[in-house]
Amino acid sequence: MKNTIKLITLVALISFVSCKQTDSKPAENITSEESNHPSLILTKQGVKEIRAQLGTVPLFDKSLEVTKAEVDAEIESGIQMPIPKDYSGGYTHERHKKNFIMLQKAGVLYQILDDEKYANYVKDMLMQYEEMYKTLPLHPKTRSYARGKLFWQCLNDANWLVYVSQAYDCIYNFLTEEERNKLETNLFKPFADHISVDSPQFYQRVHNHSTWGNAAVGMIGLVMNDQELIDRALYGIKGVNLDREAKDDDGGFLNKDGKAGFLANIEEPFSPDGYYNEGPYYQRYAMYPFLIFAEGLHNVKPELKIFEYKEGVLLKSINALLNLSDADGDFFPLNDGQKGMSYYNSALVTAVDISYYFGEQDPGLLTIAKEQDRVLLDDSGLAVALGVKNGKAKPFEKKSINLSDGPEGKQGGVGILRNEDIELVFKYAAQGSSHGHYDKLSFSLYEDGDEVMQDYGLARFVNIEQKGGGNYLKENKTWAKQTIAHNTITQNETSHFEGKYSIGSKNHSDLLFFDSKNPEIQIASAKETNAYPGTEMQRTFAVIKDENFEKPFVVDIISVTSKAKNQYDLPYYYMGQVLQANFKYESPSVLKTLGKNNGYQHLWEEGIGQSNSDNVKFSWLNKNKFYTLTTVSSAKDDLIFARIGANDPEFNLRRDATFIVRRKNTQNTIFASVIESHGSYSFVSELAVNSKSNIANLKVIHSDENYIAISIEDLKGTTKILILSNNDSSNNKEHKLEINKKTYQWIGHYNYTNY
Repeated sequence: MKNTIKLITLVALISFVSCKQTDSKPAENITSEESNHPSLILTKQGVKEIRAQLGTVPLFDKSLEVTKAEVDAEIESGIQMPIPKDYSGGYTHERHKKNFIMLQKAGVLYQILDDEKYANYVKDMLMQYEEMYKTLPLHPKTRSYARGKLFWQCLNDANWLVYVSQAYDCIYNFLTEEERNKLETNLFKPFADHISVDSPQFYQRVHNHSTWGNAAVGMIGLVMNDQELIDRALYGIKGVNLDREAKDDDGGFLNKDGKAGFLANIEEPFSPDGYYNEGPYYQRYAMYPFLIFAEGLHNVKPELKIFEYKEGVLLKSINALLNLSDADGDFFPLNDGQKGMSYYNSALVTAVDISYYFGEQDPGLLTIAKEQDRVLLDDSGLAVALGVKNGKAKPFEKKSINLSDGPEGKQGGVGILRNEDIELVFKYAAQGSSHGHYDKLSFSLYEDGDEVMQDYGLARFVNIEQKGGGNYLKENKTWAKQTIAHNTITQNETSHFEGKYSIGSKNHSDLLFFDSKNPEIQIASAKETNAYPGTEMQRTFAVIKDENFEKPFVVDIISVTSKAKNQYDLPYYYMGQVLQANFKYESPSVLKTLGKNNGYQHLWEEGIGQSNSDNVKFSWLNKNKFYTLTTVSSAKDDLIFARIGANDPEFNLRRDATFIVRRKNTQNTIFASVIESHGSYSFVSELAVNSKSNIANLKVIHSDENYIAISIEDLKGTTKILILSNNDSSNNKEHKLEINKKTYQWIGHYNYTNY
């Protein structure tokens, strides 16, 4: 009843104010320049359509009501303008962050409701910022490679300007010419200059930081009709000579080749499939400035056809990003990714709404918008809300997908294999710029949105002041980026590319094949030849649905060939509680680390044993489901239980567990494993169902330069064989192979059949 009264009141208010003149000046006194506002995100025609629909579009009305209540509470509490002094998470940082968000929202409310209290709130706060900024020095915190003034880094200053540009556009006509000149001369132009001309190490490169800077400069340029700022945003700073390589605090480098500006930041990081090389976590963060600036360019500079640039990659990237999430909508934590980030984030509300409005109006996006339960208060948000209201929503279907990496799609990629509730993420991508990790051919595994085999993600507590001011912790380099932190091969306890960005950034893995045509078998294979000089690795994953198994199971085959003998460690970072292992192991009375460097110094050795059979079996329980890893082994393999947390006195790392298969003094070898999900456990009834593995025996029955074959025998005595082509990427080639006096013939990359 209370919500109904609020809605009636809101509709009544709109009916009243919509009869008034939209602008505070008489129509005859409005200049041609003023008549162009709002035009950045909201448009004059869009405002008219929004007002006409108010009270009839539930999702939009709800979003408006929530925003109005939020801004009204801020207006009631008064403007707070502290002198900047804190890192992320500190009071002054969070206060100025909240201010720019409130400014943007208040500006939108002024346009939609035509209530001058919102315009006055924006005006008053901007005037206070103008007075402060004239004498504001660099931020007192000195850690950043590019210090801001309101914030400790230019990145956050750019955040501020991206949002405030929208607010300024919304109240542009409300202000007098004198007030606008004052703001533009003393605040906006100096602000844009500081994050660009004064900070080329921040602005003049290809990176998500620079994208925010480009968007900030460009958006205020669009509002001010300043072509020099617009060009600076699109193409970078003219005449800047970056003759040195300088590291930023993320380990990234300035560009020496002159690539900079918004268009370069579209061309370089995005593959033709829309994959963003820094990974989904940072793609999510960068999508807001990419799309909000693109929307402004579309509205103000339609001749640029920005949504068609690079064959429409910005809109493609939204579909790619949504596919890089699990069943719950959480993004896979590739590279520097914080777990728990999902498409419920406000940046993805922007992405979904803009994608729907400027794209092909995919009805699957409307279902995600319904789950997000809010829309943008602009033209695109109204279109989405109307689509939901009119019953156009359909489920957003996630299927197996391969996303290429690199500006031309030739630098590896990420493959996602989906079969029923099982999702496997196979990373064979390029380095991922400064946010990349050294983990070629790694994987993570999910079931129904729950992690089964995890990727650690980053070592950082974003915006938590107690943990390094919310910034990257030293363990991000000593642990999270290191190869042993991931589910892939580490050779001789040394990370891929020696853990050096300068080497890793020049290399990538190569896809051999990705095949999702058969709904029973989703399969992908890739090679890595540069991680360790003289060593080649090929890894193949298959998610197979077989009638003799309760659920689809995962086949994992790694072939390693080297010019020398090495030690190979293959960890599996499982989630859950150990149930059983079929080998004997000893647990030390005093813990010691697994090694001294390259991430090994952060692993406690909790148990070590050796196989006493051809197959190692290890079972665990996670989220009421049973899992078993079966791997082909020998008595020479060390089998290690380890746990993260050594040499971590400030408890910056999670105490997660891993199971490691170690193969020493070996030149060429094959790791062959199967991961099963099976059964369930009820804590209410205390009943365990199907708690044991269905695999009786797993063997490598053939291996040569061209083919690898494994056999999988289940408890019913049925044996299947999976044969892989090691070198042929064609899906039309005919193959013929004799194994144990039986001839197998097939067409394509693989053959899964009875043995």
